[in-house]
This record gives sequence, C-alpha cells and structure tokens, in this order.
Amino acid sequence: MNRWHLLALVALGSVGMEVSAAEETRTPFGVGSCHVNGRSVEDYQRWVPQMVELGLKDQRSLMSGWGELERTPGEWHWENMDAQWSYLHERGIETGTLLLGNPAWNQKDPPGHLPVNFIDGWSEYVRQVVRHFRGRIRRYEVWNEPPNFTGPQQTAADYARLVVAAYDAAKAVDPDAQIGLTTKSAHLVYLRQAIEAGAADHFDWISLHPYEVLDGIVADIGMEPIYANLVPSVRRMLAEVNPGRKDVPVVFTELGVDAGRHGEAKQADALVKAYVIGMAQGLENLQWFEGRDGDSGPMGLLDGQGRPRAAYHAYGRLIQALGLHPQPRGWAVLGASTYGWLFECDGKDVVVAWCPRGGREELSFSGEVEFVHARDGREGRASSLVVGTSPVFLSQVPSKDLGRVTAVTEALPPWPGDPGTYHDAQEVKIDYALDPPERGLHSRGGAEVAEAIVNYGGSARAGDAPGGNLLMVDPSFLGDESVPLKITAEVRRKDPAVNAGFKLVYEGPDGFKTAGSWRTIPEEDRWHVIEWSIQDPRFVSFWGYHFRLESDGAEYGQYLLRRLTVSKEASP
Repeated sequence: MNRWHLLALVALGSVGMEVSAAEETRTPFGVGSCHVNGRSVEDYQRWVPQMVELGLKDQRSLMSGWGELERTPGEWHWENMDAQWSYLHERGIETGTLLLGNPAWNQKDPPGHLPVNFIDGWSEYVRQVVRHFRGRIRRYEVWNEPPNFTGPQQTAADYARLVVAAYDAAKAVDPDAQIGLTTKSAHLVYLRQAIEAGAADHFDWISLHPYEVLDGIVADIGMEPIYANLVPSVRRMLAEVNPGRKDVPVVFTELGVDAGRHGEAKQADALVKAYVIGMAQGLENLQWFEGRDGDSGPMGLLDGQGRPRAAYHAYGRLIQALGLHPQPRGWAVLGASTYGWLFECDGKDVVVAWCPRGGREELSFSGEVEFVHARDGREGRASSLVVGTSPVFLSQVPSKDLGRVTAVTEALPPWPGDPGTYHDAQEVKIDYALDPPERGLHSRGGAEVAEAIVNYGGSARAGDAPGGNLLMVDPSFLGDESVPLKITAEVRRKDPAVNAGFKLVYEGPDGFKTAGSWRTIPEEDRWHVIEWSIQDPRFVSFWGYHFRLESDGAEYGQYLLRRLTVSKEASP
C-alpha cells in the first residue's frame, strides 16, 4: 500500500462509522455518477469501494426520480433508495439527492417536461421524499441542468414554480432540508431569471456544471481567471437580485473531463486544477463526474473495466497533500509566470503550482522545498524545480519566495501571457501588430489560432482559422454586470472578389443573441472598420466564451482581422 493510499484511509476513519452533516464540516472532495452507475447497490459495488479508498465522503444523488418512487399514483417504493443510502452510509459517505422527474401516469404534463401543470403532485412527491429521509439526507437539488431536460417552450419562470413548491414542501416536513437551485453549465443568466421570476429566498445553495469553462483549462488556453471568477460571479449576481442569499454555498455537482478526447494525463491535471481553483474561490464541494465510465463516455476516474486512470491517483495525491479540510489563502505568481495557490493544511502551508497556457519555467528557491508531482507521484527535495502545465505540490516554501498572496475575492490571477491589468481599463483589444497581441481580450483558440499572418505590410489573423472567432474579455475588465459596450473590428477580404462577412453573437440577458444584422465586408482592397453597440451584455461564459464573429459557412470566413477592440461606453 503506497503512502497516499494509507493516509487517505486513515483520514476516512473506520468503515461503517456514522457521519452526520451537523457534526462534521463538509469536505470539498466529492464524486457523482451517471445513470447506469447509480441505479442500485449492485451498480455502486462496481466503483464506490475505490472511492472509499481515496477518502471521499460526498456523493451527489441516489436514484430518486419521481417516476421510480411513485410508479402508480399513491404507491411509494422506497426499497432501492433505502438500500442505496444504507450502502453509502455504512462506508462513511454522505449523500444528497435530486428532486426531478415526471411520472408516465401524469396526464397533465408530457414526460420530459417540468410538471408545472401538476404542482400538487410534485409537492407531494417532495414531501414524501423529504419526510422519508429526514435526519438522513439534507441536500436536495431541484432538477438536473435546467433548461436541459425541460419542455422546449418552458422557461426559467416554470422552473421557479417548481423550486418554490419544492422549498415550501420540504421545509414543512424538515426545516433542516437544504434546497439547491441549479442550471446547466455556468448559465447564471438562467439562475437570475428564475430568481427574479419567484425563486428568490426559496433556495439554500447553488449548483453549477461548468464543463465548458474547465475545457479551456484542459486545452491550456489560459482560462484559469474565468474559472476562478465563477463563484465571485454568483455572489455578485445574488447580491443584486437576492441579497439575503448572497452567501449561500456554491457546489459544482458535476464537473469532469473526457479522457478519450483529451487523454488521461490532461484529465488528471485538470482534476487537480479544478479542485484547487474551486476551493480558492470559495467552492464548498465539487462532485467529480464521474467515478467510473458509464453511459456518458470515458469520463470516469475508473475506466469501463474498473481500472484506475491517472486522474484517480492524482485525486488521491491531492487529498494526501491538502488533507480533507484545506483552508485557501490565495494565489501568487512564482517566478515570472507560474501560478502558485496557497493552502493551510493541518497547520502547514502547501502550494499547488503549475505554469498556465502551455508554459514551462524553472523556479529557484532560497532553500530546499519538498515536491510531489500530482500526475505521476514523483517526489523529492530541491532548491530549483522545472514546472510545466502539470500541477506540483510544494511544501516548506520560504515565504520570501512566495511573495504577495492575494485572495480570489480581492483580485483574480492575471491572464497568462497578458502584460496588463484591466480593473480600471476602458478598453481591451487584440492587435496583431503587438507582441503579445492579446491585451485583455482573448481568443478561445489561443495561440494556435492567433498565429499572425503577415499581409499588406502588417499582421492579421485569418477569419477562417478554427476557433479564433470565439472571444473572451478578461473578467477583471467586465464580469456579469451589464455595461454598454462598443465592439470594433478592423477587417478586409482575403480576395476582393470573394464575398466575406459575419454577424456578432454575444451573451445577453436571455442567453446568446445577435447584435444587429449580418455585416458584409466591403470589396475595396483595404482595411475596413465595422462597429457594434451593445447595451445589454451579460458575460458569464456559460459556453466558455463571451462573443463570437460568426460566418454562415467557411466561404464567408475568407477575411483577415487586424484589430478587435471592446470598449466601455457611457450609459444612454
């Protein structure tokens, strides 16, 4: 048995011990499963024992759908759900559960729709579940990823009706029940709409599934600041629309990485980064999706045969390095560009370090530090260490080598490779005549699609370069607040005889929307300026970017972009 494995088991305690949410502070380390890995105790037996070995104490949900529990009106079947709860409880794992579903016998709402036309039935379902599990389950998440899995015409107001009914029904039978408000991805606009439509003061915590933002970290394009801004964005939104709930816990009840698409090494690196930055911004818990491969592809800590992936071992080393209850202190920049995230862990300081955006740097310390590589477990002591994109755990780092440590609530870490700061800026831009070209405005494709094309005596990027038309502003420049913007593009056709153009699509108050109409680039063989005025941006990155220049077909992307500017305008 290796060292991290043994320490994780010691941290977990004796198998079968009773764990009460009221008696123990919740740890940030959790896990969840897809449908086929969470239907029964038999499903759990194929992957939960390995999660126990890691020291995990937190599982997302039991099989609790309305249709499974009330198969015919008035007849309740608890055997499977009770068996699942007992299996997890005996292993020291606390679980929440989902409130969702629409039974086939409900004639008022089609299957797959929110049961808004049968609120009495929905309320009774919630009462039955919460009453049955009073004292055993406290966390209830209302639905999964709305507006996903809802009717095509159903709105955030419909979801709000379900939330209010669930909250009132749950609290009536168990005042300690905690109701979670949720949405797909990081769709804060949808949460805002639900709260404004009536869900205000009817929830106790918030759930997000920001896969798309994490994907930008996996791809090493520098999206750590946007990921670090997710919980602060939730806090700002709540302070505006529901101040009494602005400090509720935030949980990522799903977050993961496709090991088939990105590879096992990057999955392992991303897991550590997701937890480290998540804890640093105040995330209460993150339930990694998922424990074992199931019906959602190669997402598991274990593959389809139950073999541990590199991410499984990295998860264990993370818990060994930080303990079950790490206290985040903030971030620092080590050397020239390496991120260092400081935690106090059982009386000692631990720094988790990596070089973002594909970087690599040799760090020198004034004394020897202990290091452990998260991905492969290599460890030792050294006074200098080369750090790349894979995280390294460092201990005994001299404070003078660490420098200034800044809490995420005070300021976000700098965008890697960007020489500026933009808290007080009125303008951000990409200018291919500069080095580096990205100054507070960044392309989703990063360096791979931002390769300069020297043309007409200057530098530009081709409009048909894949991924380069997805843009993000630095979150220190503009978060989810609605500030009037002017966006300016300097473009020209590659061939004056070939038609080219695009439309601007941006995150607004109701999701993505088109600004004005299609813009055709004039055929004159020179640079042209195209401008848009946007009065209602809501840049929350729920798809992992803020706006895009969209050409309807590759043939219309035959243009060059020399400069793109986003500037703040005075409110009309």
